[in-house]
Amino acid sequence: MDAYTTALTLLSRRELSTAQLRDRLKRRKFTSEEIDPVIARLTADRTLDDARVAVASARLEASVRRRGRRRVLQRVRQLGINEDTARAAVDQAFGDVDESALLDDAINRRLRHHTSGPLDAKAMARVVRGLVAQGFDAGQVYARLRRLGTAVADEAIDEEGGEGDR
Repeated sequence: MDAYTTALTLLSRRELSTAQLRDRLKRRKFTSEEIDPVIARLTADRTLDDARVAVASARLEASVRRRGRRRVLQRVRQLGINEDTARAAVDQAFGDVDESALLDDAINRRLRHHTSGPLDAKAMARVVRGLVAQGFDAGQVYARLRRLGTAVADEAIDEEGGEGDR
């Protein structure tokens, strides 16, 4: 099978970025001389479109997987999408999503099994770390936890070194 047919087969299974397609063709032992014209042809007829892949991935991460903006941007970059295209895709995806509600839902999921009064400092730090790892801004997480009445939020901030904006 030639490089073009292989590329079409790969793209028929799922959307791939240019970098992903190039990598998969290289793994199948195609040379750069074979890959470059295939990439150019697929890009010219818009079968291969990094912007489309970036937007689809950003929407999946934001809407379905319910990740924060930083994590979504990181995921889109991992696809081999350039910085400007990745940022534009994330902005477009988060245009459809209420980030505040997304953070509230994430906090509620983290706290739904916690029923024994206010969080201690260790539990608070664990919740904050988890939410930051999901891509939410630490300052917004602390502010939201304070607003929800988590009594130990201030103590946890002091133990972790503070936020600086208090």
